[in-house]
Amino acid sequence: MSILAAESANPLIPPVGEIIIGLIAFAIVLFVMFKFVAPQFEKAFVARRDAIEGGIARAEAMQAEAKASLEQYRAQLAEARTEAAQIRDSARAEGQQIIEELRAQAQEESARIVARGEEQLASSRQQVVNELRGQIGTLAVDLAGRVVGESLADDARRSGTVDRFLDSLDGMSATTGATPGDGRGGSSAYVPQDAR
Repeated sequence: MSILAAESANPLIPPVGEIIIGLIAFAIVLFVMFKFVAPQFEKAFVARRDAIEGGIARAEAMQAEAKASLEQYRAQLAEARTEAAQIRDSARAEGQQIIEELRAQAQEESARIVARGEEQLASSRQQVVNELRGQIGTLAVDLAGRVVGESLADDARRSGTVDRFLDSLDGMSATTGATPGDGRGGSSAYVPQDAR
């Protein structure tokens, strides 16, 4: 019988008691794994997935923010360029206006200087004409006295004769457009009426 028992105990097949104990132990381990370990794995998996998805969302948000900042920067740059162009145009217009004002002031100053010069020239001309009238009158009286052969020393007669002579010279130059005695018109010698 011992041989039969030795033959019936197969070394490859474990005893039934061990199989039952092994199945119970396996069920306990499996229960513990599903009850305690698997939820921890699931939590870690969810946390990892949330971290990855959150990182992607944060990266997308940062990318959108960077894009918005870039658009804002470009808008500010375009606005700054527009403002710089307006400032440049305004400065150019102000410069042109200043140039025009300075040109107008220079023209006014030039006109004032020319007017003052013309006034001084007219005053000097009148002074020279008055001096020449006096000298021409004296010469005319002396010449008339020599022609007549007597002295025309009377101041009243001399003054009247000189004035008539100069008036006739002015009249002749006005009608002929030439100065007396230049050969273009009028008489080159005038004899006062008192001397006739």
